[in-house]
Amino acid sequence: MEPGKQTRGASPGRVSAKKTSKPVKQPDLAGARVSRRQGSFSSYLANHRKIAKESFRRLIKHPLSSLMTWAVIGIALSLPAGLSVLLSNVQQLSSGWDGSAQITLFLKMNVSDDAAAKLALSLSARPTIAQADFISRSSALDEFKSLSGFGEVLNYLDENPLPHVIVVKPETTLATVAQTDALQKELSGIRIVEKAQLDLQWVQRLHSMTELIQRGVWALALLLALAVLLVIGNTIRLGIENRRDEIVVIKLVGATDGFVRRPFLYTGLWYGLGGGLIAFCLVQMALVWINGPISDLAMLYYSSFSLSGLNVESTLFLLGVSMLLGWSGAWLAVRRHLGDIEPS
Repeated sequence: MEPGKQTRGASPGRVSAKKTSKPVKQPDLAGARVSRRQGSFSSYLANHRKIAKESFRRLIKHPLSSLMTWAVIGIALSLPAGLSVLLSNVQQLSSGWDGSAQITLFLKMNVSDDAAAKLALSLSARPTIAQADFISRSSALDEFKSLSGFGEVLNYLDENPLPHVIVVKPETTLATVAQTDALQKELSGIRIVEKAQLDLQWVQRLHSMTELIQRGVWALALLLALAVLLVIGNTIRLGIENRRDEIVVIKLVGATDGFVRRPFLYTGLWYGLGGGLIAFCLVQMALVWINGPISDLAMLYYSSFSLSGLNVESTLFLLGVSMLLGWSGAWLAVRRHLGDIEPS
């Protein structure tokens, strides 16, 4: 053994220790995937914002042609929207009246106030009658004087020509006309009742007319919606033809059909939004214009009524429908004509 050298087992007190290696930290692949996904989604939204702004800039670069297209769409949408608003005003006005059937009982002239009041009280206790209102002869005459405008003439009458009246409102369980007619016949058989009049025909006529007008509005709306689709589709088709060379170059560099389709879809949305705003303005202007004569007519009937325009929900619905029509028209035009443009 050479001096200065020592074997491993020479020193029993020394313990040999191996060098431990630290574990290598693996990269967080899940976090990287989430980060890439978030980045791709952000870039996707940024691309949509950029294309939406660019498509709007293209429209305002040609203000006259864009305004003409918006005006055509707005006029087409304002017709059903205006009719719908007028119909809703009519329904709102009729809801102020009592839509349920009423039976008016005209009592005989020799009936006293006490007998008429007792009859009204007994009728209101019946299970088939919801309410029975008694109107005395004097109260009816005072009301007639105030509403008819013939108060001075009526003062010269020797006696009150109006009878006692009881207004009967049937229960809501009597839903059919036959049940209400049966109640009318039953009440007309009361000894002190001169005549029982059923006030139901005008309600049925009003409901039938409003339902007919509502169906006509829906039919007109569908026809004009088809017209809007054709107008926007033809406008987008012209835009595709004008940008044919640009589309060919974009496809040559590898752009997908979705990327090429996107600007035209946003153009359709802008057309729909502009047309909806013009339709809203036209409807509001028309309502303001005819509101004055309607208020004057209502004053002649001792009533106060004014037209109500589009509320927030109706306005959002109008704009949503117009934008949907714009997008649908653009999508149909792009699907029909974009596939024909391919690099040769």
